[in-house]
Amino acid sequence: MFHGGLKRAILGLAGLLAIAAISAPPAEAQEKVWRNALTLFGTPKYGPDFKHFDYVNVDAPKGGELRLSNEGTFDSFNPLIDKGAPADGMERIYETLLTPSMDEIMTSYGLLAEAISYPDDYSSVSFKLRPEAKWADGEPVTPEDVIFSFDSAKANSVRLANYYRHVKSAEKTGEREVTFTFDQKGNRELPEIVGQLSILPKHWWQGKDANGNQRDISKSTLELPMGSGPYKVASMQPGSTIRYELRKDYWGAKLPENIGAHNFGAITYVYFTDPEAEFQAFKAGDIDYYQENSASRWATRYDFDAVKDGRIIREALPNPFRATGIMQALVPNMRRDMFKDERVREALNYAFDFEDLNKNLAYGGLKRVNSFFWGTELASSGLPKGRELEILEGMKDKVPPQVFTTPYTNPVNGDPQKVRDNLKKAIELFKAGGYEIKGNRMVNTKTGKPLTFEILLSSTSAVRTLQPFVNSLAKIGVTATLRTVDASQYINRIRSFDYDMIFYVWPQTMNPGNEQRGFWGSDSVNTPGSQNYAGIANPAVDQLIDMVVNAKDRDDQIAAVHALDRVLLANHYVVPLFYSGEMKIAYWKKLKHPKDLPTYSTGFPTIWWSADAAKQ
Repeated sequence: MFHGGLKRAILGLAGLLAIAAISAPPAEAQEKVWRNALTLFGTPKYGPDFKHFDYVNVDAPKGGELRLSNEGTFDSFNPLIDKGAPADGMERIYETLLTPSMDEIMTSYGLLAEAISYPDDYSSVSFKLRPEAKWADGEPVTPEDVIFSFDSAKANSVRLANYYRHVKSAEKTGEREVTFTFDQKGNRELPEIVGQLSILPKHWWQGKDANGNQRDISKSTLELPMGSGPYKVASMQPGSTIRYELRKDYWGAKLPENIGAHNFGAITYVYFTDPEAEFQAFKAGDIDYYQENSASRWATRYDFDAVKDGRIIREALPNPFRATGIMQALVPNMRRDMFKDERVREALNYAFDFEDLNKNLAYGGLKRVNSFFWGTELASSGLPKGRELEILEGMKDKVPPQVFTTPYTNPVNGDPQKVRDNLKKAIELFKAGGYEIKGNRMVNTKTGKPLTFEILLSSTSAVRTLQPFVNSLAKIGVTATLRTVDASQYINRIRSFDYDMIFYVWPQTMNPGNEQRGFWGSDSVNTPGSQNYAGIANPAVDQLIDMVVNAKDRDDQIAAVHALDRVLLANHYVVPLFYSGEMKIAYWKKLKHPKDLPTYSTGFPTIWWSADAAKQ
């Protein structure tokens, strides 16, 4: 309902990589085979000589203004560290070696790199940089920049260090060539994930600012940054606004990957601390585009004049979710003693009345999430069979027995009797987990301490949705409170796991891989900055993650993901919430997009344009 959209920071682009060759020497040759793309399935749609992606408008005019908004604040233009609140839009200035296609599943083409090569055992990958790739100051993008960015990321970001844990080194292997070496063989996703790293200019970061101060890549900074991308930061007000302007001297404007893209002359981000003020700014025409994350507001509050007369257009698009699994949930922190027992965690789910929420707050616009890969073929269902059953039987002593006997389902409410029955079941589970009701309070049977916890939030927009859950818990003596903190405090607290419970969403690609270790792996449970927010440390989960990462083919991978999903669900690590399965957007009529949007994306704002540009 109030999920903030899928951020580009999703790092889990794994791959059963099939490659389109730029040139294909005889099989017996030992020299490197250079390719133009990495793809998940089959062969890439676009060959080495393609002119542009099919989904773009090659005649889209350049110019015009795009005014965007966000909740929270920012205090850093450094994307390679865990400190501070990163600014929105940095992908417009810092480029990557590869760029994704929006009408293929998990397929990437060269951006800073013109070609890619790796051996049959996937023990390394080499990227050949484009000779025309330049930084905004005219200096060429070099292998040294790539190495500097990789080393800085691993040294200064726990999250990135964990993500690139199997990347042993990066070294210069030619005038325009950089090679990443891995510490394992057969991991097909590693060539892809190193291609996603943001590349920063070594010479700029090792230089001095306008005041003569030495820059430091290990620290956050609000100095206007320099990159290689299509935009530059023209101005900013700390924590409040950022203005990006299209570079007329952008080196990559004529690349096939960029034809029809990067059309707005300027993009401005305005930050709000109050979500209602943000929506009012959109209604007033001060913001051009609004992604609606409240089902109730979408159903009831778009009856104002600009919508009625067609000046604002509304669309509900499934595109981004055709290849994206979702787990949106309340996440109890098992580092807290009160949540260590799985029966206590399961009891919380019985106290969550989705049906009432969906009817009264969302007007029936939501669906209950019942998988960590919800909405995709990767979601488990029914009872395990075939290869999935074989995998689970091989670890029968490590997984909950119900994975073999009982399909996972969420409790169903919807009428007073069902609500009473589910709250009764919750009380039984709390009792089995060491709690009982005394004097109208749920207390620990050994210590007598009441069961109380805080749900930490980053936005007040979640309060209306979660208050009924708090009220439901109160009926059985459990005291839950909602606490909203500012963006910086929230980021710092979740990075250090300083919370009882949070609201969170994990987006999943169609090819899960190494990122799963950061989500649920034992190695990440005590790693500040990881996304293992539940505090999972389970040998069976670790084993299943390894099977997912090292799957030899797609069928084996799907079976391993199904098994992983089933074990995560059976342990009740989260309270699954809901999602609509559509991206609901509203925008002022001056914004335009291709008639046929790419299959797996809205393409916003990359391939959209402004009608005002044609008038300039």
